[in-house]
Amino acid sequence: MIAIENDRIRVAISEKGAEVKKVYDKKKGFQFMWNGDRRYWGRVSPILFPIVGKLKDDTYTLDGKEYKLTQHGFLRDQEFIVDRQTDTMVHLMFASDGRFRDVYPYEFEVHVIYEVTDNMLDINWQVVNLEEKDMYFSIGGHPAFKVPMAEGETIKDYYLEIQPSDKEVERIELTGEVKKEENLEKLPLNAELFEKDAVIFSNVDGIAIKSNTNSHEIRLDFKDFPYVGIWTKYMSEDKTVAPFVCIEPWYGISDLFYTDGDLKNKVGINKIDPQDVFDCAYSIEFI
Repeated sequence: MIAIENDRIRVAISEKGAEVKKVYDKKKGFQFMWNGDRRYWGRVSPILFPIVGKLKDDTYTLDGKEYKLTQHGFLRDQEFIVDRQTDTMVHLMFASDGRFRDVYPYEFEVHVIYEVTDNMLDINWQVVNLEEKDMYFSIGGHPAFKVPMAEGETIKDYYLEIQPSDKEVERIELTGEVKKEENLEKLPLNAELFEKDAVIFSNVDGIAIKSNTNSHEIRLDFKDFPYVGIWTKYMSEDKTVAPFVCIEPWYGISDLFYTDGDLKNKVGINKIDPQDVFDCAYSIEFI
């Protein structure tokens, strides 16, 4: 396990998947991240690559050939190496090295850089296309935060404060239906919100998780990310949810109902030119 820290927060990161496991506020004596309890969901903040969400029948085609990939891709289960580290920053790297061509026919590198500044964690992703052809991919975050954050609370004590971009916020259904959304300044959290799985928005620059009963707050800033998913595990037996909420900035989305299966035509897909780099970043503030 890797640790980076400053006077305010300590962040623990696993080399497997370059996954943030813990964020501890030293002044508050408080742990903000979900604990990864396998009874509900055993991950904490996986990185989704080279797809986000599910493919229809776990299948896609590319240049006339069929490939199989399961939900969220394979990067979250791979061992990264530490390229560089200081007290407050770590740069992790993963190279494909010919191991995935049967499921994803590209050679690539993924670089993940974490840095802490005061009460902020900055996350930077760089995807490098090592091919002499265009590379098609998606990448996304899946950080899970402890909700509720205090004893005696329920999810109904929390709400999301959603910061729209300069475009109108849209809610996207996997059927392809798009709904215009308004009045999202205070979106109440409750189990019913997640009855049909994740809630997906486009044209959102940031989201804050806030409580009506305590002062803890988590703010994510992901300007320029085209999508964000909001998710927790819904238990249909008793209509309750797990004690965490994920805020997921995405450069990609699950296959919509009407997909033709061609990766190049996939909604939300990204393209990197030969020997080029895709670079994006988001930040999380722990208050």
